[in-house]
Amino acid sequence: MQLKIQNYIKQFLKYLAVFIITVILSIGLLFLLVYLGVFGSLPDKNALASISNEEASQVISSDHILIGKIFAENRTNILWEEVPEHLKNALIATEDKRFYTHKGYDTKSYFRVFLKSIFLGNSSSGGGSTLTQQLVKNLYGRNNFSILSLPVNKLKELIIASRIETIYTKEELLLLYLNSVPFGENVYGVEAAARRYFNISASQLKIEESAVLVGLLKANTYFNPRLNPKNSLERRNLVLNLMEKQHYLSAKVTDSLQKLPIQLNYENADLKATAGYFVYQVKKKTLELLATIKTTTGKEYNLEKDGLKIYTTLNMQVQELASDAIKKQLTSMQQLLDKELENHQFKKQWYAKQKRQAQEKDLQKRNVEVLDWKGMQAKNISKLDSLWHYYKMLNAAVLITNPKNGAVISWIGGNHFRTLPFDMVLSHRQIASAFKPVLYATALENGFTPCTYLENEEKIYSEFEGWEPKNFDHISTPDSNVALWYALTNSMNLPTVDLYFKLGRENLLNTCDKLNFPQTLNDAPSIALGTLDLSLYEIVKAYGAFANQGQTNELLMIDKITDAKGNILYNAETPEAKEVFSIETSETITAILQQAINQGTGTKIRNQYGIKAELAGKTGTAQNYSDAWFIAYTPDLVLGTWVGASTPDVHFYSGKGSGSSLALPIVAQVLKGIEKDNALRKEYLTSFALNDAVYAFMECEPYRETGIEGLFNRFFNNDVKKEVDKNKKDKKPVKKSFFEKLFKKKQ
Repeated sequence: MQLKIQNYIKQFLKYLAVFIITVILSIGLLFLLVYLGVFGSLPDKNALASISNEEASQVISSDHILIGKIFAENRTNILWEEVPEHLKNALIATEDKRFYTHKGYDTKSYFRVFLKSIFLGNSSSGGGSTLTQQLVKNLYGRNNFSILSLPVNKLKELIIASRIETIYTKEELLLLYLNSVPFGENVYGVEAAARRYFNISASQLKIEESAVLVGLLKANTYFNPRLNPKNSLERRNLVLNLMEKQHYLSAKVTDSLQKLPIQLNYENADLKATAGYFVYQVKKKTLELLATIKTTTGKEYNLEKDGLKIYTTLNMQVQELASDAIKKQLTSMQQLLDKELENHQFKKQWYAKQKRQAQEKDLQKRNVEVLDWKGMQAKNISKLDSLWHYYKMLNAAVLITNPKNGAVISWIGGNHFRTLPFDMVLSHRQIASAFKPVLYATALENGFTPCTYLENEEKIYSEFEGWEPKNFDHISTPDSNVALWYALTNSMNLPTVDLYFKLGRENLLNTCDKLNFPQTLNDAPSIALGTLDLSLYEIVKAYGAFANQGQTNELLMIDKITDAKGNILYNAETPEAKEVFSIETSETITAILQQAINQGTGTKIRNQYGIKAELAGKTGTAQNYSDAWFIAYTPDLVLGTWVGASTPDVHFYSGKGSGSSLALPIVAQVLKGIEKDNALRKEYLTSFALNDAVYAFMECEPYRETGIEGLFNRFFNNDVKKEVDKNKKDKKPVKKSFFEKLFKKKQ
């Protein structure tokens, strides 16, 4: 019996020896095949010596704030001296306690994994990869070799790790690791992770915060402190325990740190995206500039990987003012619009039409996130409800520029870049009365004066399909004409149409060409009243000519681009302005539009919002209140805004949708914020400093009577007095007859 047992043991040992030899030979053969490059070439020492981590390019505002990143991997590299000692200790204690003694691979770890994981089935025994091997995996990734994937990739990492250890110091390897390791949420490197989860630089991390980030490395989602705070807390405390075991922390310090809660200061620029629309435009422009650099110098740069720094013209302080102004205005106005859409049965009709085309699943409610003015909100609604939510949503766009050089100071293309990426700054909508200053400026360029009198009589234009324009207040004065300056100040339609016919269409279209406006295919005279579709980009640029003595500049977004080391790749040159109007014309239009702010259609900016700065400006209200505009300017600032729904079908049915009620308040709030800030006020709210002679036109009487009585009045040089009709909201002239004025008592 004993002999039989001995034979079994011998046979077992024989088979075991054969098995071990087979495994060793197989591993050896596989190692040789990997080494020889059968499973793909391995980087040699020269390639390893030139390792350069991919780094996100940064977009920086003019007031030195990081406003966006452009990346394949969201990474910002840091220097060795910026890495806190406790972060290094936490990493080594948790991931590779023999990091400073091994040569890229850890034999003891292999035996531990082999015995505990394979023979004892203990899956919690940990992996055998060193930090160096993990670094190799981060840098080169892993390929799929079917059932051989794991052993082949592990052998590749072992070989490359042993090579890389002969090239770099341990400190350099640790820094490479910290700059390349993934922390979840498409974030790579400890600097980007520190800013994402704690909104600080990695150099400012506390011990417990470093432990949170190191804990993330085991499983990016499961230990994410935002998504799974309980798991993250447990993992952080384990990291602190491991630091204590390696004598990096005392028991007392460890105990006190483990009692602390995780205090996140989560900052995800992608979710907030205050400057998202602008950053996207900067990315497009930067790619164009890099292509030019490649053509002229032969040097090629990768915007997503080379860590470029793009210094822009955007002022983040003004951008935040604009963003807050939009939120405040649209939060209240959306509620009013919702009521009007219900009262006029628009919502009911829309749902009825959609339900006829909808499928059953479109009517079933489910939990979804939708955007409102409180942010992204979880709601239990149907697909149809979701479509209605965005269909009737008010949108706003803001563009603020410096007219002297075209620098973009603020650019907001909509309500939320990630959710609604279509940029309304570039969208073409009916420009309405905001177009009128272009017509009036063209008239001044062609011999008209502010004291030219225009007809204010309703007419039917049979040659244009019976077109019958009316003034906004539906009041006309067939027995008197209106001074050009007064007609523009009060945005009167009938005198504007008369001016259009007297000026001639070709003269107006020539100006539109100079301003690079889109060509209009029809010959309708309604273009005079703003039926042309323009973008906020185009109209703000045009108003820049009025603010800049008749000269317009191409809009500028980028001041400078440098590489990751600070070497300048591009410097913006002083732009060459293009003359569109004469200085005299631009000054006259500015003086008239100052009256529009002080006494005309823009008076709310004074009366309701108390803005004191010198301003010129113009409102615009499209047909059926589908588009609301307001543009205001100083010599150093042009502020433009548009408000409307995604489609003109959705609109107010009352004056709440006018430019003065819907768009003007946004600009007013921005101006109020600028006025309160000494530095911004001095920089942007400058005086026009126009000569008194420019305002001489105001001595012209607003209305002039026609016919025989009018001739008598003009002969005797009597003024037409304008008074407010107490029974009506609108101002209109109260005309006195020639004989009344002749025999009036002298004061």
